Amino acid sequence: MPQNSAARPIRVGLFVTCLVDLMRPSVGFAAAKLLEDAGCRVDVPSQTCCGQPAFNSGDRANARAIAEKTIAAFERYDYVVAPSGSCAGQIKKHFPELFQGDPNLSQRAAALADKTYELVSFLVDVLGVTKVDAAFAGDVTYHDSCSGLRELGVKSQPRMLLSSIPGVNIVEMKENEVCCGFGGTFAVKYGDISDSIVSKKTENVTESGAHTLLAGDLGCLMNMAGKLHREGKSIEVRHVAEVLAGMTDAPPIGVPAEAAE
Repeated sequence: MPQNSAARPIRVGLFVTCLVDLMRPSVGFAAAKLLEDAGCRVDVPSQTCCGQPAFNSGDRANARAIAEKTIAAFERYDYVVAPSGSCAGQIKKHFPELFQGDPNLSQRAAALADKTYELVSFLVDVLGVTKVDAAFAGDVTYHDSCSGLRELGVKSQPRMLLSSIPGVNIVEMKENEVCCGFGGTFAVKYGDISDSIVSKKTENVTESGAHTLLAGDLGCLMNMAGKLHREGKSIEVRHVAEVLAGMTDAPPIGVPAEAAE
């Protein structure tokens, strides 16, 4: 494990993710701030999708081609960090699977996987961060995204850091570990089932009484925010990185900027 020092800070390659880049850049800026505040040097190399949509659809050829570009772009860094359990899980758990038996790429894929982390897990489990300097007040509830929870063990870490913010009160919703119904291409292929799942999720969010819904995956957040908006609910939806970084100037997810003014 690379060691941080005054002479050479840890070099982190930030895997921004497609959704953050296209739909919520503020999450990327919040992630960079959190990493820099923890003493890391953060770079954002040229990047594309992690390849998960192709991988989940059975298109191994395109998934491999995308993964190979990601390996080449990020393998020079000490760590790869993504503000998404889904994308981090794809790199950490499934890149080695894609190149199993490949004499040229299997070791490179495994090496990249070994140093890839979800953002909050990296802060807590690798850097030993126990608190953040942020301002936020109110009752929040946290959705445990499937990939982050089941593939990467992200559960206690965001709650610990949120608890370090004065004024934040975590109110656990029922079935917080149950899927929100997004699942990437699942929501497209099985829209009716997805809607049924997210309807139950927003019911639990509402019953929690929390004013703000947080999670670590933008896909899940957009899905839940969209359903809450269609239901006429006023619950704010934000990525946990925005709150931890104290960067909540952007409108809540699902709320157009002009509507928030």
